[in-house]
Parts: sequence; C-alpha cells; structure tokens
Amino acid sequence: MKKNIKISMIFAAVCALMMASCSGDDNDGGDPIPDAICTDGKQNGDETGVDCGGTSCNTCPPLESTDLNGSLAEDKTLDSSKEYSLTGTFSVESGATLTIPAGTKIVSQAGTDKYIVVQKGGMIDIQGTVSAPVTMTSSNESPGDWGGLVIAGNATTTEGVDATAEVGGIKYGGSVDTDNSGSIEYLIINYAGAQINAESQYNGLTLYAVGSGTTIENVAMLNGTDDGVEFFGGTVSVTNMYLENNEDDAVDWTEGWNGTITNTYVLHSEEGFSTAAEGDGINNNPTFTNFTAVSSVGGTALQFKKESGATITGLSLAGYETKIDMKDNGPLSNIKIDGVDANPANTYIAAPSVDIATFAWVNSNTEVTTSILSGSISSDFTLDAAVTYYLSSTFSVNSGAKLTIPAGAKLIADVESGDATQTYLVVQKGAKIDIQGTESNPVIMTSTGESPGDWGGLVIAGNAITTEGVDAVAEVGGILYGGNDDADSSGSINYLVINYAGAQINAESQYNGLTLYSVGSGTTIENVAILNGKDDGVEFFGGTVSVTNYYAENNEDDAVDWTEGWSGTLTDAYLLHSSTGFSTALEGDGLNNNPKFVNLTAISTVDGTALQFKKESGATITNLYVEGYATLVDMKDNGALANVQIDGTAATTAGPYNTGTQVDVTSFAWATGN
Repeated sequence: MKKNIKISMIFAAVCALMMASCSGDDNDGGDPIPDAICTDGKQNGDETGVDCGGTSCNTCPPLESTDLNGSLAEDKTLDSSKEYSLTGTFSVESGATLTIPAGTKIVSQAGTDKYIVVQKGGMIDIQGTVSAPVTMTSSNESPGDWGGLVIAGNATTTEGVDATAEVGGIKYGGSVDTDNSGSIEYLIINYAGAQINAESQYNGLTLYAVGSGTTIENVAMLNGTDDGVEFFGGTVSVTNMYLENNEDDAVDWTEGWNGTITNTYVLHSEEGFSTAAEGDGINNNPTFTNFTAVSSVGGTALQFKKESGATITGLSLAGYETKIDMKDNGPLSNIKIDGVDANPANTYIAAPSVDIATFAWVNSNTEVTTSILSGSISSDFTLDAAVTYYLSSTFSVNSGAKLTIPAGAKLIADVESGDATQTYLVVQKGAKIDIQGTESNPVIMTSTGESPGDWGGLVIAGNAITTEGVDAVAEVGGILYGGNDDADSSGSINYLVINYAGAQINAESQYNGLTLYSVGSGTTIENVAILNGKDDGVEFFGGTVSVTNYYAENNEDDAVDWTEGWSGTLTDAYLLHSSTGFSTALEGDGLNNNPKFVNLTAISTVDGTALQFKKESGATITNLYVEGYATLVDMKDNGALANVQIDGTAATTAGPYNTGTQVDVTSFAWATGN
C-alpha cells in the first residue's frame, strides 16, 4: 500500500510541475514565458505539439492520415472536411463498412493499383446529396488515371460461385440475389479506366454479382477510358445515372445481369467511343426504363453480342449513325423496344425521355452542340435551336409524326459521309413539318461543301390532287403522293433558307431546293428563300398549296417550276439571276389549272429566259416586273398565249413587262444579309 501511495505522490508532483510550466513565470531570469493558452489552436508558452484545446497543455495526438490504401477490417467513417488521397488499392473487407459522408472528396494518384474495392461481405455507404455529392477523381485529371470503384457481391452470375474477377483476384458471385453491398447516393466518378493489361481496363463503376439489396441512386461517371458502368451478373438496379464521354461503353453488362436501370442520360461529344450501351452473353432480360443517349459525333448507340438482349421503354436516341448493332447476329426478338422487337432500320429519334436538368448536380461543362439526323421518325420530334444538325442520309418524317424546327435551328447536309442523292429531308403523306423561323432567326438548311447540288433539299408529299392520280410514285425515293383532299395540311413553314440543293438523281432528274408533291392548301408556306441550287428553286407537282414572300437566287434550272396541274398562288416573289447558264425564272408544264402569281419580280444581269410555258400550261400573273432577260415569254410547245394572262391581257412574246411595281428586295434581307 505504501508503495502505491508513493507512486501517486510522484505523479501528482509531475502534474503540478506541468501546470507551473503553463504559467507566465520567468525562465531562469530571462524573458518571461508567454502564458500557455490551451484553447487558441496555437503553440504558445511552453506548449509542445499541436494545441488541441481544452484545459491541459498536453501535446495533441497525431492527426489521422488522409491516405487511403491497404485493407479496412472494421467500420470506418471518413471526414467530409478532409480531402483523401488514394495512394494504393483500398479494400473494404468482409464484415467492414466504409461510410463516406456528403461532400467528401477522394483524389486518386495515377496507377493501375489505385482503386477502391468492396469485397464480398463488405459494405459501402456513400451519403452524398444533391448539393454536396461525393466525388472520386484523380490528381492528374486525365482519363484512365485510376481504377474507379469496384464492388463484389454474392448474387448469381453465369461464372458461378466465388468466380475470380479480371482485377486483383477479387472473388465474387454466389446464390443470394437479394445480397446487400450497401448504399450509394449522389456519387461522381471521374477519370477512371486504368489499363490492367492488353485486354482489360477498369471501369468507372464495376459491379461484380452485386445483389438487389444494394441501393444505387444518382451516380455519374465521366471521362473514363473504358466503360462508365459494367455489370458482371448480379441483380442490382440503378436509378438516375449520368454517363459522359466514357471511351468504351457508357453502360456494359455481361454474365447474366438482370437488374433495372431507370432514368439514364448518356452523352458523347468526343469521337472514338464504342457504344452507348453494350450487352454480352446470355439474355437474362435486364430492363431499361427511360434511356436517352445523345451523340454529336455519330457512332453506335446500342450493341448486342451473342444472345444478349434487354427490354427498353422510353428510348430516345439522337446523333448516332448506327442505332442497333447485332454484333453476332443474335435474334432481334431478344430486344424489346417500347413493346416491339428492335428494328435496326428505325432511328429511335424521339423527344428526350430523361431531362438532363436532373443531373445539374454533376456540374458538367460539356454541351451538345451538334447532332446527326438520319433514318425516320414515327412520332413527334422537336429539334433544339442550340444544336447544329448534320443530315448524313435521308431523314423521313413518317405519317402521323410532326417534325418541329424552332427559330434559329441549322441543318447541314454532310456530303462527305453520304451520297448526295440520298441526303434529303422528306415529309411523307400524313406527316407534318412545323418550321418556326423568324425574321431575326430564320431556319437554315445548307451543306458542308457549300456547292450547288450537294444535297436533295426539302421534299414534302401531300394528299391533294395531281394529274398523276392517287398514290403516285415520286421520281425520288419511291415517295407516295397525291389524293383527293385539296385542303390537306402538311404543316407550316415560316422564314426558311435552303442553300446548295439540287443533287443529280439521274440523267433526266435532279432534286430541287423545295419540292412540293400534291401539297394541299391547308399548308402554310411563307418567307422562303432558296439559293444556289443545281436545279429548281421550288417545284410544284400538282396540289393546291400557296406560297407568300418567296426569294430565289441563282438556281441553275428554274427559279419556279410547276407541273401536274398545280393550282395555288405565289404572292410577292423576287427572282434573281446573276450567274449564266440557268434555264428560266418561271416554267410551267402540263395542263393549265391556272395558278396565280401576284407581285412577281424577275431580274437578270446575264440575259436568259424569263417565262417559259410547255404543252398547254399557263397562269394568271398580276403586277409583273421583268428586267434583263433576252427572252421574255417562251411558248416552248406553241401553246396558246391566251393561257397566260398578264395584268389582265393575254401574254405577248415582245412584252415589255417592266412597268409593274417591283417587289421590295430589302424585304428579304433576312435571307440575303443585305
């Protein structure tokens, strides 16, 4: 007992000495030692170490390391106020849980051994929020810097129980489809995809046999050199997923994964990626609900290997040259899209089924500025005025669908990637177009080559009458046109510029800038300019449609052409020729259904023919002004001049027709820039 008392007395003396050292007493007659203040976060007095507050001047314990590597065998919660460095493989072992609170940032060093893995039986709890997501990135901020997040579970996989992953000898797979590996909420993974070997790379998020008890919501994978997310079997589902510029597949699955992905947005703005989604192996029928994928650089959207498949509802694709690729000729019946078998001929262009604003929390700076149009649409679709669209082949608006083109939108025929004669926009019978240009923001349709004849222009087929009868076949594309509804509506066009059209179909035929097959009077066409065409500016094949405010400049055949009994009205037209070799300003052919022209001005600086009428064609023209043409009126087949009424009298070949009031060319400054 005495011995114990002696030790206690010694300890008390030491404490007293320490307290004395925290005072302001002199130090051996020298300057006084400043008072120790153990709560100010500074070293002062005779304090040592880092001041940790409180009433004692004891040295603080060493700070917890922010390096992540090695194995975690017991539960650990990171500190969101600190930035963590991934300096090696960090493995959450079976029985342990890694908790990552909202706002935590983990920065990986570069290397193939830098990744986070949650082993079978381990758990992860990522607690990000919309305002404070968890971020996993790399110090170099280069694609392929590190290995991302890997989770191994105990659900089923075609590889069996305790399969060995292609990375790190990780074991995965079992028989518990409801297995729970934890929870992920609001997570951003950036710059993953490190190269493992010549055949393999890491993904952003890799899920090995992860079970349906695991919750994964609001995740974003960006700038990976391999897949954004890859499922190796398992039953886990994901809700709200954003994938941007992953260089292989945005979404990849194999080994019989059969979970569900709900609300996925895929964005590709860099060339060279593989696919938006790729399935491989057997078909365990995973489900995709609301899948929107957008590319500004072409590429392949959906690819299925071997017997893989999926059920997809709410599919919206934009900009991909290949929509569905059956890599190994698997059955299309394995892929159900909106209730029917997949069809590689369909474009699946539709209004986005997922709003990109849902992922504003990702804070991506990438914007889609271009997209590719090809194939056909069978439901309503609206272009984005902020996006430049490239027409890579025929783009067809099918019966029952409406294409809306807002003010300021631009369509460019990409003559480098497709045959010029197969590159045009067609509105089929029963379909509609709604071009919503304005004087300050017209809709522009042009070509990459900017040469006359680059592409086929805009073609509209309607259900009004034509001398060719019902369901006549057009000279281009097998388009059907013609019926008995003269009031038929194919939509509305306002403030449209078409440039460099007129591709050669064959020795006898060419496209026009605007081709109107049996278009009915219910269609509105106003403020249209057609420039630098290889063939006609506008050609009417029957129909009853009228056009108001029309400008045509240097179209190499006819500025205005009609046939098959067109009977509409053209009001306020200005036709200009300053390049030699054109055909006419106006050409009518076939029988005379007496179309009308009100306020027609045609001016040439290079001679040529103004008005030409073939066979029995004619017209009624009011307020005609013609200047600069060597031939004013040409009755090509000696038809009756009385068929052509100009300002109330039968036409004469001598004219002159230069006393009318000119249409004000400045009213077309929106098209000419003058």
